[in-house]
This record gives sequence, structure tokens and C-alpha cells, in this order.
Amino acid sequence: MKFQVLSIVGHAPHPLTGELPSAADRLAQVLEVGEAAERLGFDAYAIGERHAGAFLSSSPTVLLGALAARTHRIRLLTGVTVVAILDPVRVAEDYATLDQISRGRIELVIGKGAEAGHFDLFGLDEARQWDLQREKYELLRRLWSEEGVDWEGEFRPPLRGVTTVPRPYAGVPRIWHGSATSLNSPELAARHGDPLFTANAIQPRAAYRGLIAHYREKFEEYGHDPARAHVAAGSGGLLIADTAEQAVSRYRAVYEARVRQSFKPHLEGKAGYNTPFRTIEDAIADGPALIGSPQQIIDKILGFHEAYGHDLQSVTVDAFGLSTAEQTETLARFAEEIAPVVRKEAPSTLWE
Repeated sequence: MKFQVLSIVGHAPHPLTGELPSAADRLAQVLEVGEAAERLGFDAYAIGERHAGAFLSSSPTVLLGALAARTHRIRLLTGVTVVAILDPVRVAEDYATLDQISRGRIELVIGKGAEAGHFDLFGLDEARQWDLQREKYELLRRLWSEEGVDWEGEFRPPLRGVTTVPRPYAGVPRIWHGSATSLNSPELAARHGDPLFTANAIQPRAAYRGLIAHYREKFEEYGHDPARAHVAAGSGGLLIADTAEQAVSRYRAVYEARVRQSFKPHLEGKAGYNTPFRTIEDAIADGPALIGSPQQIIDKILGFHEAYGHDLQSVTVDAFGLSTAEQTETLARFAEEIAPVVRKEAPSTLWE
């Protein structure tokens, strides 16, 4: 198993104290935790992209550029690049520049995004979101793999003999497809022989298992080698304590307050937006959040692996208002007490 740290750079008041750091302090925290992730041996660090809601991740290229300058080894991913609302020419240019700066450490995770409001913000029809994603992704593929591209589509002016610069550092960066609720992303990933990154953040495990099973079935149908069907999985936050009882006692208030704070009443009943695991006991027993003792978390990740057969596990430490020191301490415990066991029990050839 490989391990990634993900931040979508949430910027909501602390669920218990109401404290809200300045934007500058919050962004500095993301960079500091990214440096710590490399120091502690994590394989990747990812920045999300949100253009609506209480987030500061509208410019992931800027944050990833800062991380590229501060790190040397760790892979830098997105989580996700909302390609459906972006110009593929600009995406090709920006991320190839990052790929050059980082000397080949950039990988994209593309998706339509989890905040529907961004389609209105960019003057796009949300009803066409999957058409937008497919067309823009397929143009991005060509811009990175070809020179002198001639292209015509529905959602942007035609291109004639276009070669985007800079070119990627050492061939086309890997592009994952983020999948939360719809079969569209697994289908697109399978068609092109790309890896799948399932959200594994809010819904019950069976929902994500179904998306992954569809992806693997289609991957082989499209004629790709099943051994190349790499899968990654997110998680709904990481909170570690010495024992299960300490985890419940220490984190109940902050977990359940964050669930209430993040509830979206206008999206109630729509898959992928509101967690059904509203108590910490439910979250520990059946939810995707990694909460509990080190052994509980090991068992849950290995349970994910049994269900998903995944190669990469993503963890998030800034979802519940932890300080920078607490986030770093949590990652250190994960790296020392959890990661080695899971790596041994579930080895992966990804990035080797």
C-alpha cells in the first residue's frame, strides 16, 4: 500500500470554539503539513480544488508550486482537478509547468467536483457536466501526448496546429479519475486505461465497491491489462487515540459537531453530500473515517483493501479542526504505527 495526505483546504470555523484562522495562516498550515508528510515518508500529498463553499483551494496550482519548491521526493497530486469547468489548454500549460518545476512529481486526479455551485460561477450548464468532463479530459490527453494538435469540439473554439508549452517533464503525467457517486468517471477511466480514485469519504462501503467493480469490468472489456487497473481510495478523516474508548471520549464532540456544521439541507437524500454516519460510534463501526486506535485503523484500511483491492490510501488530518502540531503528530503516529503494518499486509507496485 502507498499513502497520500489530502487537503481540500477547508476554511470553516472550528466546530467547537468557532475560531477561524486567517486565510494566510490556513494556507501556511497546508504547506507546513505537506513538508511534514514528505519528512515522515508519505508517498504523496494532494491539494483539492473548490470554487464554492468554505474552502481556500481555488488555486491548487499555486499551492502545489509552493510545495514543489519546498519538497524533493514526495509526489504531488490534485484531489480533484475540476476539468469540467476549466480550459484544457490552460490545464495542460499549468500542470506541465508544475511537472517541470517538480521534475516529474505531478499527477492529476480529475473530476467534476463536489460543489455544484461552480458550474454557475463559470457560466456552464450543470446538466452537461459529464459531457464537459469527457470532452475536456480527452482534449487534455491529446495536448499532453501530441504536438501540432488539430481539434474541434462543442465547448471551446477549435485548435489548429497547437503545441502547448512547456511539455511535461518526462512523458504524460498519470491522470486518475475521481469517482464519488456516478458510474461516468469509472467508465471514462476504463475506456482510456487510466487509474481510478474513489472518494470513499461519505457513503457506505458497498457504494464504492460497486463503482470499483464496474471500473474493473469495463477496464478489461476495453482491452486493457487488468494488472494496470490501479485504484486509490480516500477516507473521511483521520483521528488516532491509544484505545477505542479514548478515541470516542476525545473526539466525539468535534466529530459530531463537524457533521452538523457541514450538513447541506438542500442536498439531503442526494448521494455523496451528507454523511449517514452522524455519531462517532457509527463512524468508527461502519463509516469510511479512520478513527480509533492504531489497530482499529489498520483493520479498517485492510478491510477497504479486501473490498477495493486498492493500491493507494489517502488520509486527511485537517477535517476536524486539529492544530498544525496535532495534524503533524497524527501523521507521525500513522507513519510509525499503522503504515508499516499495512504496507506489509497489502503490498503494491504502484510508483515502483
